Amino acid sequence: MLRPSLTFASSSIQSLLGGAYQLALSNLIDINTVPYQPSDDPAGLMSGGTFIQAGVGYAGEAWTRDAAVNAWNAGSLLEPLAAASSLWSAVTRQPGGELIVTQDQQWWDQVIWATGAWNHYLATGDQAFLASASQAVTSTLAVRRSRNFNTAYGLFEGGAFFNDGIAGYPAPPADDSETRGSFVGSYPASRTMMTLSTNCLYYDAYRAAGMMATELGRPASEITALSTAASALKTAINQHLWDPGSGRYGYFIHGGGPLAGRLDPTQEGAGLSFAILFGIAGPEQAHSIIHNTHIQPYGITGTYPSYSRYSDDRPGRHNAIIWPVVQGFWADAAAIAGDVARFESEVRSLAGLATASGQFAEIYHARTGAVDGGWQTVDGGFPATHWTSEPDQTWSATAYLRMIHTGLFGLKLTPGGITFAPTLPAGFGDTTLSGLSYRDASLTVALHGAGNVISAFSIDGVPSSGHGIPASLAGPHSIEITLTGP
Repeated sequence: MLRPSLTFASSSIQSLLGGAYQLALSNLIDINTVPYQPSDDPAGLMSGGTFIQAGVGYAGEAWTRDAAVNAWNAGSLLEPLAAASSLWSAVTRQPGGELIVTQDQQWWDQVIWATGAWNHYLATGDQAFLASASQAVTSTLAVRRSRNFNTAYGLFEGGAFFNDGIAGYPAPPADDSETRGSFVGSYPASRTMMTLSTNCLYYDAYRAAGMMATELGRPASEITALSTAASALKTAINQHLWDPGSGRYGYFIHGGGPLAGRLDPTQEGAGLSFAILFGIAGPEQAHSIIHNTHIQPYGITGTYPSYSRYSDDRPGRHNAIIWPVVQGFWADAAAIAGDVARFESEVRSLAGLATASGQFAEIYHARTGAVDGGWQTVDGGFPATHWTSEPDQTWSATAYLRMIHTGLFGLKLTPGGITFAPTLPAGFGDTTLSGLSYRDASLTVALHGAGNVISAFSIDGVPSSGHGIPASLAGPHSIEITLTGP
């Protein structure tokens, strides 16, 4: 498959952002799209011979959350067969043959599969994929609701998205010396806490399941039940996790012990981003989140501030440190919230980190920009161990591709096609994305002006008021978008 190209009118921006784009494409396509083995296909649904691994340091591993994020960020557009196989690698069959996302000890990271799967269908229109994906999602939600739903709060229990390391949590659920080792699940209090990011993902999973059911023509009662569950979860998130004092959501609610019911005020980058991306936060809340979230010199961090057992100089592995995967979500959230400056800052930051290190590493130091895996215990007890930041991490690269495709060019996938809502900072100049494959079409999208308000939109030179293209479009087409406004 031909890969797209990105061109900026500004030579300096081309060197920084354009160079990072090519580096990200190479990471995804050349480095981390790799052959899979028969043992990688537990459900017997993989095809095409390749899938997208988590990164060079995790060779041959896709994992549920990585597969879903990489498909969602960019893989389903750029490498659809490999993205589908990555998603299927995280699915197994129950004794009766019914599909379900692989059940493991990190149950809270299972439902992001629904987000990745729904986005894959939007990118490809693959009805066969959708039918099987719908079964996997509904089965998974049923199991998780029966085991991890707290009826008193209307929220799901478990750790935060991708924060499997105890360094990403205050004490409690951790203890000050991390005596139970690095895995968050080893700490009993972590099993009943109710985190922002995970509940946002459950909301989107129910919403995705409902849209899947709608596309498949399922009974109205089934669709209504899924929609009702999503709506109730959105209400619970806003009721229990919004913190008016800080102007943003808290990190989690303690589920037990002396702090039961108390909201932890830690800033969680992924959770705040998801709340905006999924529309859980209203427009005023989104504006408040963007302007009340602390950003370190090299971008948003996984969590903030540093916990007492760490520091800004020796950051915890999932604490006040840069994970590019979070930067990608945050930049997209800033664009949705209408903050062009915040969007530009995070894009420049990640492009600079990748350019300086010559790769999209797993983790970076938030104050120095150095490749740094952070600090965390291994077997339990301090002093903490200095961890490695793995090289050529796929979701770091696809996070940048998300910034460009979804943020800068504003590609919003829908069942009926693509709508465009670009965010073009003034310093970028005219910008063109050429040769982007979408289903049966090849798109060239050119942005002019600056801002995030579309003043002119045309397809193949014909003005259009719809600001979108249909899924049925085939062959090469050119889209011209002129932007204005803050």
